[in-house]
Amino acid sequence: MAEEQRTDSRKVDRIDTGPRFTEADAVRLNRIFRGTETLDMLETVLREKMAGDIAVVSSFGAESSVLLHLVARIDPATPVLFLETGKHFDETLAYRDLLIAKLGLRDVRKLAPDPAALAEKDESGLRWSYDPDGCCEIRKVIPLAKELAHFDASLTGRKAFQAQSRTNLPRFEIDTTDAQGRLKINPLVTWSPEELSAYMEEHDLPVHPLVAQGYPSIGCSPCTSRVAPGEDPRSGRWRGWDKTECGIHIPGQDDTGNGPEGDLPPGYDPVF
Repeated sequence: MAEEQRTDSRKVDRIDTGPRFTEADAVRLNRIFRGTETLDMLETVLREKMAGDIAVVSSFGAESSVLLHLVARIDPATPVLFLETGKHFDETLAYRDLLIAKLGLRDVRKLAPDPAALAEKDESGLRWSYDPDGCCEIRKVIPLAKELAHFDASLTGRKAFQAQSRTNLPRFEIDTTDAQGRLKINPLVTWSPEELSAYMEEHDLPVHPLVAQGYPSIGCSPCTSRVAPGEDPRSGRWRGWDKTECGIHIPGQDDTGNGPEGDLPPGYDPVF
């Protein structure tokens, strides 16, 4: 009897430290849903929990209404993560509230930077002007990393046409910023600007007010400028800097030390 109790104890104490998903899982999912319509794919993944607990990461930017509408058609209670950086255009915040009401989104989480980190590293609020990577780390990367630690997968609104760095994005990929193997899903990766516009018109979705003013890609106000005809849609982001991403989506270098030790979850690689 004593031996049986010791055996049971050993079973309970075992901890599975393997990743949630592997590259093989991403490949398998890409094969399973090859040629499947976006809404059908999302419905299967969300309803059957094929990717575990999922959150949508949304900037409520120029094309955000399409993915949010697709998700809301399936389950409006799906968590939506919005990075409340404190630097957004007023138009973006108003657009966010409009979409929440129109789509009936029931779990929009506004992720703000840590006040102590802001006081220590960006007391003036001007870090964006001399260290945009550090500003993004404090206001975007760290808050999102902490919240995503509670999820197995995330949905993004990235599209292949947006930038050269996104041309070859798959529908399903492993989030390389997470050592635990979180899955990243890009439902709209193959959609064209024309398809997005047609969907918005078909479903009477409001357009972000800054789009008509020459902003096809909208981030924080200090680091977003108008885009001229023929330019890359994301060329207005961090114009003048050797920077094309905020750091929440791409793999890269080790932490440069901008953030205090322990700010990021274990195994998280802050990248820009």
